[in-house]
Amino acid sequence: MRSTLSLTALIAFSTCLTAQPKRPVAEFSTSAGPVRITPIHHASLMMEAGGQVIQIDPALQAANYEGLPQADVILITDIHGDHMDPKAVEKVKKSGTLVLEPKAVLDKGIEGTVLNNGESKAVGKWTIEAIPMYNLTRGPAEGKLFHDKGRGNGYVITYGGKRFYMAGDTEGIPEMRALKNIDVAFIPMNLPYTMTPEEAADAVRAFAPKVVFPYHYQKSDVNAFKKALADTKIDVRLVDWYY
Repeated sequence: MRSTLSLTALIAFSTCLTAQPKRPVAEFSTSAGPVRITPIHHASLMMEAGGQVIQIDPALQAANYEGLPQADVILITDIHGDHMDPKAVEKVKKSGTLVLEPKAVLDKGIEGTVLNNGESKAVGKWTIEAIPMYNLTRGPAEGKLFHDKGRGNGYVITYGGKRFYMAGDTEGIPEMRALKNIDVAFIPMNLPYTMTPEEAADAVRAFAPKVVFPYHYQKSDVNAFKKALADTKIDVRLVDWYY
């Protein structure tokens, strides 16, 4: 017996398909095969390689995870809601998902394995290093910072000899400037929490990644960031994180 979809069902199915965002995907070759990186929203992104999926800072604030694979690894950078979202973690995880996080995130109730600044962990063909991320000067009040040193993690993720840096919420700290051999970097630039585009460009100039993406930028002028690096060999790639 041949079954047919009703007109109502067809319209619903078509609407579901058109509701899926056209996600910009960047692909990078490595000695272990390609790494695909998908911006999701604001500070959230997904990495895929070798049949494994890493979700970084999954958050449901305006983000759409429909149609995306479940995570083998989840990395969380900080306790703020655009980085730490328990409902998003539950949505993208599966049985056996490894959650790596700072202790401050564990203390907020998201179960996972703590990775402190300066520590690293091998996960299959991935190596994940926790890098400091913090404010130098900016904060909500006199003597307070939006991000205290040691509370959150940036991450350097290595796969097939390529090094990918997710800065998290940070200013142009000495630890960022001292990084070596970064192939791809994701750098924040939004006030009052992190940096201006010009400050971000100055920090990026110090460690000179081959490729850099502005992210976590909201209404910042990413073209000003690109212009400030125009005299370098750094490949500045502008992607719409708010599609």
